Amino acid sequence: MTAPKIRLLCVDDHRIVREGIAAIISRQADMTVVAFAASGEEAATQFKRFKPDVTLMDLRLEGTSGLHAIQAIRREQADARIIVLTMYAGDEDIHQALAAGAATYLLKDSLSHDLITTVREVHAGGHPLSPDLKAKLAARAAQPTLTLREVQVLKLVAQGRRNKEIAAILGMSVETVPVHLRSIFTKLHVNERTAAVNVALRRGIVHIE
Repeated sequence: MTAPKIRLLCVDDHRIVREGIAAIISRQADMTVVAFAASGEEAATQFKRFKPDVTLMDLRLEGTSGLHAIQAIRREQADARIIVLTMYAGDEDIHQALAAGAATYLLKDSLSHDLITTVREVHAGGHPLSPDLKAKLAARAAQPTLTLREVQVLKLVAQGRRNKEIAAILGMSVETVPVHLRSIFTKLHVNERTAAVNVALRRGIVHIE
């Protein structure tokens, strides 16, 4: 008896990427794409409707983010097998995706062979992760972690906000903002705002929408 095919849900907000992934999957005798989604909300709906074996999830989506879509899907089915497939290579992106419940994390430049191998491993219950990404997570674990408030301040700095604006938006005194900034600079090993933003963008602590 022929084993049933691995059924996949492909979530990406670019049609050409969805079609490219479908083309790769269609060449495999043991896999089939059963549904697509272009947003986080649609991903949760399509997952509930089709109950795929494996979901391929981009992080950057319109509306609800891929991260929140992972959490929604995992609430629907605690053992859902999700592979993050994204361009984001920051250690914080990787950490947050795995913490949300993704089985593993793949960069889009590793498509084709790596994708097919990973789908099979994840479908079998595995959590494969490349040595490069493991190294990034290890490096992150050795670094001080920013508090939620520090991340909020840093996001506003990345938007070009000045101290008075940051204080007003976050409901704090103007004098408190430099205190947070000094802590951010120390934790990111920088000494000024632009450098802090550059490090935060590279690591995936913040993103510019």
